[in-house]
Amino acid sequence: MSTGAVAAVDLGATSGRVIVGRVGANELDLETVGRFPNRPVETVNGLHWDLLGLYRGVVGGLTEAVRSEPQIASIGIDSWAVDYGLFRGGRMLGTPFHYRDERSAAGVEATHAVVPFEELYRRNGLQFLPFNTVYQLAAEKHGGLLDLADTMLLVPDLIGYFLTGESVAERTNASTTGLLDVSTGEWDTELASRLGIPTGILPRLVGAGERVGSLLPYARRELGTDRAIDVVAVGSHDTASAVVAVPMQAESAAYISCGTWGLVGVELETPVLTDAAREANFTNEGGVDGRVRFLHNVMGLWLLSESVRTWERGGDTIDLPTLLAAAADVTAPVAVFDANDPRFIAPGDMPERIAEWCRENGAPVPASHAEFARSIVESLAQAFADAVHTAAELSGRTVESIHIVGGGSLNELLCQLTADRSGLPVLAGPVEATAIGNVLVQARAQGFVEGDLEALRALVAQAFAPSRFAPRA
Repeated sequence: MSTGAVAAVDLGATSGRVIVGRVGANELDLETVGRFPNRPVETVNGLHWDLLGLYRGVVGGLTEAVRSEPQIASIGIDSWAVDYGLFRGGRMLGTPFHYRDERSAAGVEATHAVVPFEELYRRNGLQFLPFNTVYQLAAEKHGGLLDLADTMLLVPDLIGYFLTGESVAERTNASTTGLLDVSTGEWDTELASRLGIPTGILPRLVGAGERVGSLLPYARRELGTDRAIDVVAVGSHDTASAVVAVPMQAESAAYISCGTWGLVGVELETPVLTDAAREANFTNEGGVDGRVRFLHNVMGLWLLSESVRTWERGGDTIDLPTLLAAAADVTAPVAVFDANDPRFIAPGDMPERIAEWCRENGAPVPASHAEFARSIVESLAQAFADAVHTAAELSGRTVESIHIVGGGSLNELLCQLTADRSGLPVLAGPVEATAIGNVLVQARAQGFVEGDLEALRALVAQAFAPSRFAPRA
């Protein structure tokens, strides 16, 4: 094995980045070479992603990556789940919708009228989320584009298509669509047909670590390289990549990948498809190396970021570290609200929605920005603790510690309160878990490192020692 470099494209709901990873048997180093915003666009027909703007940011970041490391071995792409673009003859049909767009409600009703949720869960193992791809596609039927399309590409595969011309679906992200058979890992074409979704739009499936294709000549020119650099499939669902980089002993730990969403769960070898798991709204999503991410979605730091946006639209200037410090000093009782309440999904006045929940439930309404922030963090910590204990109960695992990775691992108040409310030690970090997991899967494919996920996680623990938060009485 030799040390080498790869480029990770990591696309989040509010921003994207390109990171160069230098990896060897005892080396794991990251350098961020490009950052760019990801701003949704609202038009007359709903909320959309600016995919071409996002692609422009990716190209700019990869140009810097090639300039920094001319011998980059490969490129890997991850992003959020469920959203997609439709294509015909290689041309994108319209601008992809944002999962927070309200159109999916009609798709939920139409889908469950044909296939009850109980049957869906047995087939795909997914928790109910109103924006799962299967519901979006059901809503899409009313717009006419679905009948025109010959290909559907999820966001990271769509970016990969722009670079290579290859149409694929990476399995960890395909598992979030609701159209992948949870038992076989193949497309459930019988289910798609029953729902009126053309099976021909479902692309070839690939696994993390497989080569997708090499840069097209125009892409090479854009990046300023004459090398046909390979694009390699990674855990293209960002949580799948993040879980690769959780420095845990999987048999005794739970993980929380915390950013816009908080994904709370355990890693298993086989799915849990019991009635109890369905009723608890736990999902079985694909992980790297055939692992199962048995988890529950919690609203996450979206609650805080959308509150900050609301206050700033009102003319306030908010410094997040100062706000969190003030929240930590709050001594008055604050409401612990249901962070999973559906009213919190859509963009809008989050503080007013929280206040509305408090009034409806006889809880104290926060009286200041600091009290709102403290209420949000306490509520997230309680939701995380509840989800961890439920995951342990449903899976039969004994959980002895919780790992928090992603941006939420920097929020010391959240980490401490999660430890307090769960009664379990919390190990925080790494922050860039998603990019690290992306890099490590590529590095293994290139022969720079070897071994199973446990070996990769040992390298993460060596390079990024986590911070420990012990539960307080």
